[in-house]
Amino acid sequence: MPLPKAELHLHIEGTLEPELAFALAARNGVTLPYADTEELRKAYLFSDLQSFLDLYYGLMAVLHTADDFTELADAYLARAAAQGVRHAEIFFDPQAHTARGIPIGTVIEGLARALDRAEQRHGVSTRLIMCFLRDESAESAMATLEAAKPYLHRITGVGLDSAEVGHPPSKFREVYAAAEALGLRKVAHAGEEGPPAYIREALDVLGVERVDHGLRCMEDPELVSRLVRERVPLTLCPLSNVRLRAIDVLEDHPLASMLAAGLMATVNSDDPAYFGGYVGDTFDAVRGALGLDREQLRTLARNSFEASFLDDEEERRARYLAEVEAYDFDGE
Repeated sequence: MPLPKAELHLHIEGTLEPELAFALAARNGVTLPYADTEELRKAYLFSDLQSFLDLYYGLMAVLHTADDFTELADAYLARAAAQGVRHAEIFFDPQAHTARGIPIGTVIEGLARALDRAEQRHGVSTRLIMCFLRDESAESAMATLEAAKPYLHRITGVGLDSAEVGHPPSKFREVYAAAEALGLRKVAHAGEEGPPAYIREALDVLGVERVDHGLRCMEDPELVSRLVRERVPLTLCPLSNVRLRAIDVLEDHPLASMLAAGLMATVNSDDPAYFGGYVGDTFDAVRGALGLDREQLRTLARNSFEASFLDDEEERRARYLAEVEAYDFDGE
């Protein structure tokens, strides 16, 4: 049995495995520019974030119906549960779908169908976080928030993702203020490719409660001190960092240094179909590459539940944390 954990940085569109992509393409009459799944997998080699995003958005063309989104989420939840995930806070990108003519309700209702039965079917509790594409306009983000209002009972929070450089968090100040007024939790990608200043903006301008990635905070000791002092969670994605060339090799990842500094680090898979592994695979990879010991792994798992948006279910959080504390690594 794997170490119990929460996954807090997971893009549901990034769980689209080549086999499912081809199956959905056939179902929906979409022609993919790849001969087969093997050729598609070979395309999963990226030079940077943008080269990944080009393929990522291109493959979304196979997602048309609510059933497609249900099947996508179900497949992720099955894999995640097998790797020890007990709670998942799942990102989705409505603008990437509405731009293709897919109504936002189709996306949310399809995902919600899988999430509603996730605990019964997979033993995983869930939350849904709606992300805005930062390389689109703030007006588009505001329109997306407006379109989501009939579905707010399905959505826990908002996030900010896609191409980071040149799109500072402050661009979305008004959107995040509007989201807060609606009672939504707030996270944002910052400090993956963008500078430490973007992390500060995410905190000070957007008022985020978690920083997604936050990798480059280590370049700014004063910022590190603040993140430690304020117990701001960082949702790190080590395999993603290597695949997107933010880090050359996993052995160079600062995760161990971040833990030593007292940062509230968590480990997540980001876009696992593209980056070589789901969150259990990621734990295994950092354990080997960085020589993390059992208590460091336990800390990462504990952090994931403490950083989760389970404030309305503290008994559940306490139960998950008790599972982490009781976990016997010798029984792996």
